Amino acid sequence: MNGAHDTGGQMSFGPVIAERNEPVFHADWEARVFAVSCAYGEWTIDENRHACEKRPPQEYARLSYYDIWLEGLSHLLIAKGLVTVEELRTGTAETATPLRDAALRKEDVAAYIAASGSYRRTEPAAQRFRPGDRVRARNLHPGGHTRLPRYLRGHAGEIVAVHGAHVFPDSHAHGKGEDPQWLYTVRFTAKELWNHDGSDSVSADLWEPYLESV
Repeated sequence: MNGAHDTGGQMSFGPVIAERNEPVFHADWEARVFAVSCAYGEWTIDENRHACEKRPPQEYARLSYYDIWLEGLSHLLIAKGLVTVEELRTGTAETATPLRDAALRKEDVAAYIAASGSYRRTEPAAQRFRPGDRVRARNLHPGGHTRLPRYLRGHAGEIVAVHGAHVFPDSHAHGKGEDPQWLYTVRFTAKELWNHDGSDSVSADLWEPYLESV
């Protein structure tokens, strides 16, 4: 979807100011939001991203990073029937909701967070593109979740790597299955994207449905 979250490559936002010695969390509540978001298994990472991204533009611009996480988490908890609006408002559980899985023990949290899972899947068909091929990012404007940044749409680049088939976020975020699609790294020159002379470039990992032949 075209939302306030998709600001990559856009002008007028000013420089990125790095915070020296930035802590992992700026407040205890941020750590709790992170923990709860990771602990629940009732939704996928793509559902979580979409829930965070679809905040109204004014709200998204006003909220901090973990405020946005909290809003997305609240939406999912209600949508999955784990809490009610009133329970979120009061902070008090009114009904017993059985959890599908056993509670995560404190001593197991670090290992759970550090564990990595693979989103690579069996290839559904022969790959359409190969390294060296020229492709164009399609000029798509989906109403749902997508991982195709707006600033790349309509621009041509070169396939530089093939990563096999991976879960397709555009389907996975909406409960439509994993729909594995080929994933490529595509390199775009700064000249192509912003008419900027020089050797700078941007590389992006893009799924095959995002691409077309040049």
